Amino acid sequence: MPIDPTLPYDESNIFARILRGELPCSRVYEDDHVLAFNDINPLSPTHVLVIPKGAYVSWDDFSARAPDPEIAAFVRAVGLIAREAGLVDPGYRLLANVGAHGGQEVPHLHIHLFAGAPLGPMLSR
Repeated sequence: MPIDPTLPYDESNIFARILRGELPCSRVYEDDHVLAFNDINPLSPTHVLVIPKGAYVSWDDFSARAPDPEIAAFVRAVGLIAREAGLVDPGYRLLANVGAHGGQEVPHLHIHLFAGAPLGPMLSR
């Protein structure tokens, strides 16, 4: 069910539980500010979820409240993950859903990194 990005952070969301070690994940990358792991229901041959370790509901929430070093670490981690996986050439797609109209299902900021095959148009017409 899509969520409202203006709602308070829900500590019981699946990504918060992964960050606390209550649920397993297949880690791709981790540092002080970021965790990246393979999606358990991949929509492309490569489907990595990249999340900040801080409690942010959405991109809007993160960009408004996160300290600059945390924002920089998150953005740089996404690029590093793509480069280290050899995805820059032939290419990849980043997607961040925000709110009900954007299709956000988990109330914790996350970037989907899709790659490994031609991905087609961005949105169905």
